[in-house]
Amino acid sequence: MNLPWLDPGDPFPDPALAWDASQPAPGLLAAGGALDTGSLLRAYSAGIFPWFSEGQPILWWSTDPRMVLFTGEFKLHRSLRRTLARFCADPRCELRMDTAFDEVIHACSLSERPGQTGTWILPQMVKAYEAFHRAGYAHSVEAWIDGRLAGGLYCVCIGQAVFGESMFTRTPDISKVALAGLTAFCGHYGIDVIDCQQNTQHLASLGAREIARADFVAQVAQNAKKPSPRWRFDPVYWNRLLPPKPPA
Repeated sequence: MNLPWLDPGDPFPDPALAWDASQPAPGLLAAGGALDTGSLLRAYSAGIFPWFSEGQPILWWSTDPRMVLFTGEFKLHRSLRRTLARFCADPRCELRMDTAFDEVIHACSLSERPGQTGTWILPQMVKAYEAFHRAGYAHSVEAWIDGRLAGGLYCVCIGQAVFGESMFTRTPDISKVALAGLTAFCGHYGIDVIDCQQNTQHLASLGAREIARADFVAQVAQNAKKPSPRWRFDPVYWNRLLPPKPPA
């Protein structure tokens, strides 16, 4: 099966035309094109994302099934609950949004992942998502401890369609704190689902699961039309995960 080649500005193929399980790279939709803000906006709005390695052209994907995290299904395991409770109670700790996007994406690009050689967050990807951030579509969630960026993640948001991209940590479990913060933030704004793109054991352990691509694409089309949230974290959002104890 031939893979469509895109010139910059070309429309994306229908995600339903992505390679299926009988092909060597299930979910692969097209190659080429560009990583400018307009292309990224069109891609994400259609349930498509870029993912490629050094020496490859830009590759565009739309996996089926699609791994997503429904915010109401986030699993706050006992150990993570304790970590989160300590983080929230410590005045030296703070969750911020969009105060250090460039530092977050650079840290994600250097983060080592089990079973992965190298990184897919290449310099051209970093540059593209920094521009996407300046355009208001890419965001960072940052966990700070004693004035130091200890971990975080970056994501894409179009309307109320949220797409998780990558996480990093410099302190054990702090990337999970950032994900918990994103989940609480989305829950506050009535955002029901966070895209996780591909199935991993780590994401599944936190409550993510697969849904049909057609259902995912339909959700994205609907949610992308809604007003975007204000990307600023209020500590009261933690109450969605750690309800305050009633007064004695």
